Amino acid sequence: MLKTFTRWLFLVFVCTLFLQTSVLGEEKKTVVVSAEGLADANADIYKKDKGIMVDDLRNDAKKQIIEKAVGVYVDSQTLVQNYVTLEDKVFSRSSGLIKQVIKESSPWVGDDGFAHMLMKAEVYISDLKAALNDMSKSQRISLIKSQGNPRISVLIQARDAERGGNANKERSDIAENKLKERIKKFGYTVWSETSSEDPTKKPDFTITGEAKFKSLKHKLAASGLVIEKVVLTSWSVKCVNRHTSEEIYFNNKIPKKKSWNTEDEAIEEIGDIIGTEFSADFFTDHLNQPIKTFQLEIAGLPDFDTAEMFKKEFMGLRSILNVDFRNFNANGISVYEIDFGGVSGNFSSMLNEGVIKPLNAKLGADTFKLMSAEGNAVKISFKSKMDKAMIQKTLESLPPTSVAQATPERLNSIVKTKKTEDKVKEIATFESGGSVMNSREIKSSIKNF
Repeated sequence: MLKTFTRWLFLVFVCTLFLQTSVLGEEKKTVVVSAEGLADANADIYKKDKGIMVDDLRNDAKKQIIEKAVGVYVDSQTLVQNYVTLEDKVFSRSSGLIKQVIKESSPWVGDDGFAHMLMKAEVYISDLKAALNDMSKSQRISLIKSQGNPRISVLIQARDAERGGNANKERSDIAENKLKERIKKFGYTVWSETSSEDPTKKPDFTITGEAKFKSLKHKLAASGLVIEKVVLTSWSVKCVNRHTSEEIYFNNKIPKKKSWNTEDEAIEEIGDIIGTEFSADFFTDHLNQPIKTFQLEIAGLPDFDTAEMFKKEFMGLRSILNVDFRNFNANGISVYEIDFGGVSGNFSSMLNEGVIKPLNAKLGADTFKLMSAEGNAVKISFKSKMDKAMIQKTLESLPPTSVAQATPERLNSIVKTKKTEDKVKEIATFESGGSVMNSREIKSSIKNF
């Protein structure tokens, strides 16, 4: 009896362990997102009940977190056009899509007429994408934008292994044409390189390859006939994502036991072999990688405190999932690490529309200017006629940069009084769910978040 019970207990233990392992193995994908919740600090309802304002701040922050996560898959224009439907079907589901709130700041009331709260949360990104796909089908709208026609340039070179150096390198039209045929079968565009600096005129990917051949001669003893074969001595092929400069594919493994009657036959088959290394999904998967981490350098900010205040400005922007202020040096270079979410292959355009344009809407045209975006490094210049004190006053007294790109629906939700609507620089002091902080306290709250 005891043995039977022991076996039964052991079986239960094994089954439980198996189930736990299975659940862990199927753990859902998540992404961490930071956002800023806003509420109209002048609204009468908040003067009467502090708790309501804190609740509304928290709810707005969660909506912004979900909206940012949606922006990973849905471009900004589509999001704005379908905001009402998304708010009803997706944004309102924060309790099911947010795994956990990692941290939130103490609420405060600023000189811009708004109460503020910063929040960082972990979002079920796989569940979010599934919800968007379901919504696309039920509402008969295309939400998730796919980069279905990547532009690909090709450069394949061949040379004689017995002659050293690069002098005998020749571009192989035969191998390139075979590879181009395969690319066109995917429905993609074969792109020619140009000298233009315009990013819209550059390819999304570049495939380059090099093959070295040599001739082998063998004389048949019986007949004296000399048989000549062409063999491959080395080859390499790589593919580079031109938007990020990332080398996303590399192979230098030589095909074994291969020989050809002529070099043209060899080059043609090499073109076929290179082509088989790439599938239709290979390019779109890399082009549609939704979340990328970049180092952002801003040249020209007047001091450390100003650079730190911009962390909050960045945090509110739809395309920026997370931001960490890393460094400020004596040369006026401020360094941030930014998790950027978006589906467009043209990263420079996204920076201009999603970051620089709303910042300039607050601080003046041409204050920020994109200097370069290469690989995972972005450089922006800052130049303002305002002095340090005026810059900080503007950042504190005007509404957050995120308001410049907010939808009408969100503005209707967070702006409840004419005073805030007019973007007053001075607000009435009153007891609220968040205390009225001075400039130093606001900076401390941002720094410690």
